[in-house]
Amino acid sequence: QKKHTIFQGQRSALNLQNNIHNCKNYHSDETKSNMQTLAIIALLVTLPATSGFSPHPSVGPHLPTRSVLSASASTDVDLVGAVDEDAALAASSFPIAPSDLINRAKEVLNPEVQLGIADGGECLAGDFEFVAAVVGPIGKEEYLNALGTFNLEDSFDITSNFFGFSVDPLQPNRVWFYSRQVADQTAAFSGAEVPDGGRHLELPTQSHHIDFAEDGKIREFGFYTTDRRQGNTGGLGGAFAYFYGVGRPLPIPECQPYKMSFRFRMLNFLGRLGQKLKKKGGDS
Repeated sequence: QKKHTIFQGQRSALNLQNNIHNCKNYHSDETKSNMQTLAIIALLVTLPATSGFSPHPSVGPHLPTRSVLSASASTDVDLVGAVDEDAALAASSFPIAPSDLINRAKEVLNPEVQLGIADGGECLAGDFEFVAAVVGPIGKEEYLNALGTFNLEDSFDITSNFFGFSVDPLQPNRVWFYSRQVADQTAAFSGAEVPDGGRHLELPTQSHHIDFAEDGKIREFGFYTTDRRQGNTGGLGGAFAYFYGVGRPLPIPECQPYKMSFRFRMLNFLGRLGQKLKKKGGDS
């Protein structure tokens, strides 16, 4: 296991070195603003022409059957601190009803619109912003320019696996939903050819949100990885996952799997040490 880990680390280092070299060449030909655009492109969610649910054996844990659940599972349980969603939405002054807003979200995700990709930005409000964990907010023009220079569908057969659509009861113009995206590489990507036997990517679960204006246009779109231990892309989401998944991660920390900082490691070490000393003092 240790040798395997070392080998993986050496291979990642070589990939990173190659990408840094490429980045320097790119940087010498283009401006710093173009490098930022590359980062924006790499984080944008991919919206394949065919979106839906495609079962996969490693998608998630198996839940217990209904018969082994407690009797309370068949009745509503009052949760202390929960929002009264029905009351909050009923009191909302936002003109689009929750069910209609969810339908609107699905409409702009579908291939005919694709969050501005397919309709030339017609679905986007004038003050639209894209915002994610490490990129943004960026405005409508920069967003559309980035989309026009990058298309993962040229190299991957992608299934988005959207689910869990709901309207935020405390912000009734926002629709939340999730995706568990999977993809099979079909052509070369970032210099990485399709290996013998193919390459299958599974992204971690991602939480998405779309904010709408009163006329149904999109004011904000964003997404975030919600469980970095899922999938095989190092916990990375968006297009960053694809660069990492084919062994060509972009040479910036944000495009690498999460790594605990030195200070955080030291805090954890001191915390564990304090617990051991406390336990030792109690036993004596």
